[in-house]
Amino acid sequence: MRDTPRPQGTVGDSGSSLPQLRPGRALAHTPGASGSGSPHRSDSRPPQTPRGARQPGPDGRPGTTPPVPGRPTLLLGLPALLFALITWQVTAHGPLARADERLSDSLVHPARVWELLADLGNITVAVPVLAAALVYAAVRARRAGLHRWWLPSTAAAVLMAVVPAVIVPLKELIARSGPPVMGPGNGYYPSGHTATAAVAYGAATLLLLPWLRTPGTRRALLLTCALLNAAVATGLILRGYHWPLDVVASWCLSVILLRLMTSAVARYGRRTALG
Repeated sequence: MRDTPRPQGTVGDSGSSLPQLRPGRALAHTPGASGSGSPHRSDSRPPQTPRGARQPGPDGRPGTTPPVPGRPTLLLGLPALLFALITWQVTAHGPLARADERLSDSLVHPARVWELLADLGNITVAVPVLAAALVYAAVRARRAGLHRWWLPSTAAAVLMAVVPAVIVPLKELIARSGPPVMGPGNGYYPSGHTATAAVAYGAATLLLLPWLRTPGTRRALLLTCALLNAAVATGLILRGYHWPLDVVASWCLSVILLRLMTSAVARYGRRTALG
């Protein structure tokens, strides 16, 4: 079928017809559009604007990319929410805390093997492992000529020092009594051994991962970190040193602390060569 030509005007026109467009050209690209003050984007900038040419937002950052919730939010929000829930239940001795105590009673079986596993969370064991990773990562980064090569190792060391500053006041404030095997006393929530192991082995893993070349070695390192932390938790619970929720709460805190460390390093430790 043949297309019917469109009329150039309507009944209410004053007699002058609309300007004829050149074939294949859009109205935004007609000659003279930019000169007449028409605010067409295609006349003022190229179709694909370079990132550096974007207009800044109110905070001075590029304003065309809004913040999108993602993994960083989840890695901070979910552990924080879970820690708040557990802490509320422990302080109020709610249903979750009572179920935790019943579970512990059925699991505790004092034995030497569980003591040995729990000892992997001692400062004398976990901190030397982290110290070795600190030195190795700093030396490799320095030799590679990275900008602020000292930052990741320094951040991990500071994080390890922060752990008792966070855990000890919480222990005194909440004052949860320990399992029956431990006798009278309080200050068992959250678990200091669990936090020490999680931060020390976790930070060491984060420091070493960038320097491992093959996916197999990276997976092996991640698996080793997970097994060490699982071993510490198993030893603490089965030996009767801690209630299970003491361990879970410390894991939540450790994930938050490690995430803050990685965010600080990512923000201030850009990998640029020294010049």
